[in-house]
Parts: sequence; structure tokens; C-alpha cells
Amino acid sequence: MPTRAADASADGGLGGATKQVAEHASAIVRLELELAALELKKKVVALAIGIGLLVGAGLFALYGLGFAFAAVSAAFHTFLPAWAALLITTGILFTLAGLLGLVGLGRIARGAPPVPEQAIAEAKLTSEALKR
Repeated sequence: MPTRAADASADGGLGGATKQVAEHASAIVRLELELAALELKKKVVALAIGIGLLVGAGLFALYGLGFAFAAVSAAFHTFLPAWAALLITTGILFTLAGLLGLVGLGRIARGAPPVPEQAIAEAKLTSEALKR
């Protein structure tokens, strides 16, 4: 019958167990870093989309301003229905710019600050588990 000493030496003993714990800890750290990278990528994409929508809102506001000036000019030069159409177009453009701006701000708020919260929480749980 094999003794406990023989079983321990076959498994690597304390050195083997220490090596296995170190490998597991290394794997956990790698996975947590991968989780952090994925979480940061998700937040950066949300920020980029929000910034793109805000740029779109700015462009529509600029076009809206151009139509507003055209509408004022048309209103002063003539009282034909053309200026009413230009004012309606201006209202539509400003409404669109406002909607894009609100959606863009919402996307930026969702992505800011770009901190990997889930990865930090997992790292805290792992460190607490290792302390026990």
C-alpha cells in the first residue's frame, strides 16, 4: 500500500500545489484583463457613436440655420407661400438636430467614464476569494 508521503511526492507535493495555484491565479488575471479590455472597447464604441451623432446634430443645426436665414430673406422679399415652406423646413431640421443631440448625449452618458466596472468588481471578488 502506498503511503501518504508517496502520494504527495507523486502529485508534486507542496511545490506542485503551489505551482498549480500560481497557474490558476495567472489564468484568472489574464481573464480579468481580457474582460477589462472588452468592457473598455464597448464603452469606447458607445462614446464614438455618441460623438458621431453629436456631429450629425451640429451639421443639421448648421443647415437649419441656413434655412432660417433663407426663410427670413424670403419673408422680407415676398409674402408668397415659399417662405412658409422654408420655415417648415427649418423647423424640421432643428427638430431633427435636437433629437440627434439628445440621442448622442444619451450615448455619451452611457459610455462615460470609460472605466471597466465589471472587471474591477470581478478583481475584487477574486482577491477576496484568494484571501480566504
